[in-house]
Amino acid sequence: MKRPSAFLAVLLAAVGVGLAIGQLGLVLVLNASNEAANSGRAGVITIIALALVGALIGIRQPQNPIGWLMLSIAICGALIDFPKEYLAFSSVIHPLPGATVLYWLSQIVWMLLFVQLLVAVPILFPDGRLMSRRWLIPVVAGGLLALIGIIASLDPTSTKPVPNPVSVPALNGASQILNSAPYWILFLLTLLSGVASLFVRYRRADQQQRQQIKWLLVAAVLTLSVLTSQLFIPGMRFSWLLPVGVAFLPIAIGIAILRYRLYDVDLIINKALVYGALAALITGAYLLVVIGIGTVVGSSRQLPLSILATLVIAVSFQPLRQRSQQLANHLVYGKRATPYETLSQFSEHLSETFSQEGILDRMARLLQQGTGAERAEVWVRSGQRLLLAASSPARDGSPELPMSNGTLPRMERDSVVPVSYQGELLGALAVMKKRGETMQPVEEKLLNNLAGQAGLVLKNVGLNRELLARLEDLRASRQRLVTAQDEERRRIERDLHDGAQQHLVALKVNLALAEAAAEPQSKVRSMLTQLKTDAEEALNTTRELARGIYPPLLASDGLAAALRAQVRRSLVPVDFDVDGLPRLAREVEAAVYFCCLEALQNIGKYAQATQVRLRVRFEDSRLAFSVQDNGKGFDLNQIRDVHGIENMRDRLEALGGNLRVDSRTGEGTRVTGDVPITDQATAVTSGLGRGEAEDAAPEGVAGPQVGNR
Repeated sequence: MKRPSAFLAVLLAAVGVGLAIGQLGLVLVLNASNEAANSGRAGVITIIALALVGALIGIRQPQNPIGWLMLSIAICGALIDFPKEYLAFSSVIHPLPGATVLYWLSQIVWMLLFVQLLVAVPILFPDGRLMSRRWLIPVVAGGLLALIGIIASLDPTSTKPVPNPVSVPALNGASQILNSAPYWILFLLTLLSGVASLFVRYRRADQQQRQQIKWLLVAAVLTLSVLTSQLFIPGMRFSWLLPVGVAFLPIAIGIAILRYRLYDVDLIINKALVYGALAALITGAYLLVVIGIGTVVGSSRQLPLSILATLVIAVSFQPLRQRSQQLANHLVYGKRATPYETLSQFSEHLSETFSQEGILDRMARLLQQGTGAERAEVWVRSGQRLLLAASSPARDGSPELPMSNGTLPRMERDSVVPVSYQGELLGALAVMKKRGETMQPVEEKLLNNLAGQAGLVLKNVGLNRELLARLEDLRASRQRLVTAQDEERRRIERDLHDGAQQHLVALKVNLALAEAAAEPQSKVRSMLTQLKTDAEEALNTTRELARGIYPPLLASDGLAAALRAQVRRSLVPVDFDVDGLPRLAREVEAAVYFCCLEALQNIGKYAQATQVRLRVRFEDSRLAFSVQDNGKGFDLNQIRDVHGIENMRDRLEALGGNLRVDSRTGEGTRVTGDVPITDQATAVTSGLGRGEAEDAAPEGVAGPQVGNR
């Protein structure tokens, strides 16, 4: 069904174009220079434009009457001036058959032309359907007026001075009705009602159809204005303004087709441009090689030149086709990518290795390029929320929208398409067009096709986000455990300080008083002296135990001071280097301190080292430390008791840090680690009381500066 309609559309377009070119040829042969001939020349381009646009619509959408009306208008327009030039040629140069019949036909087709052009096309544009049955009235009125004109053309005097080949003597004088004021008033009112239908349709249309209709509305008003002027102003009777004004109608429809994707004929235009350009380039190359060079070298070498031209064309065909395709894409689609290119590129990206966030960014960018949108967005579902995962151009922040009953929320976008996978709603693709533009059918189709391909991608993104969320929960859980462990250490240290230590201090004082009250040489005094010494040792042991559990100096003066105090008690000489640390968050200071303490204690117990080097400094927004000795080292694969190393690693990884232990037998050991430092990790200065130092304090006060020892 489609092939006969396409053939008919091409045939009618060829008839219209052939008549227009024939008219132009006759004008050139006759060397006509009057106003009517000039108007005819101007109308040739209009007829060709009408025929081409009508053929495109007829091929793509044969069920829509707009295409056939455009073809009919093109043929009617050609039959207005071609018969006059045909008759002139037949009378002046050589007799031709049917000249008078064609001339009679030219007296009636103008009515059919304007009824179709300003009544039928506006009322049916763009979908080919009436808004309601009452709009049949202007169409029927236009048909009746055209019928009256056809009947009047049977008047024997209607074609004066040319004999009327279809005259009916009984209708003598009937043609005068066409010169009456009532007829022209009714005719113009009918045309005006057709143009008015465009205003009504424009007001009722959605944003997309308004963009398509507005150009035809302007062209119809302009054409009606020019026609009215020519009817009532005798000096403009044969002006070229009318064919130029009529030309605006196919131009307006062409703009609606190319700019706003009306009738979805962009693919046909694209292919026509590609193969038309190829045909022109191949013909030009052949003529240049065979005729141009052949003229120089002589006709005896035509065969070799033909073979050479064939080889040149064969070699250059593919590059020429690609360049022609690029040019056609640019002319038809502008700067945006074609829908096929968009889907093809996205499929290629799916087959390559990208991060989850990277593929979403590419999806947003391809969607923007394919639709020519101002912004394209990819939204991902997370529970009962919709999160913006990617946008092109990029957008600051991470907005989210609440969902209700598992459905997409209302979004202020030109088009929103849900993305699902196996019946599960995973997210959405959204497009925001530029102001004054709307989504075209081909763009809507592209958006839906891309959403169909994006289901598996968003499913993987959702699984990846869920895994990352669980990993984050696990890390937070580990951090909470380490923090709880440190809090318990602090509580035990406080209990020892406020409980056992205070009792031992009181006991020591009481023993000193008892010693002073006892007889100097008595046995009781010597016993009290021994008890006082034992109490002193117990007090010192308790203090050391409290410092080992959680040193008060770490809470009050910070990491540098706590490490310095620990270094002073080390049995192995330590080269201590701290690069001016400010106060940091409590958990950060505790993690680095206990890792360094564990390393120093292991050195003292097992390393048999004579020198230790301890370094703590900032490196790329991270707090890094290293503890290196020159001891005997060990084989990491042979060590059995890794409890201390695992404790250090757990502390650092709970804060997003890392630990590394490097050791070889006979070459010493090096323990390195780092913890990320954020704005929230900035802590407080020293100079606070012991209890105050345990709580967060105002930021911005520098801590103690610890330099080289």
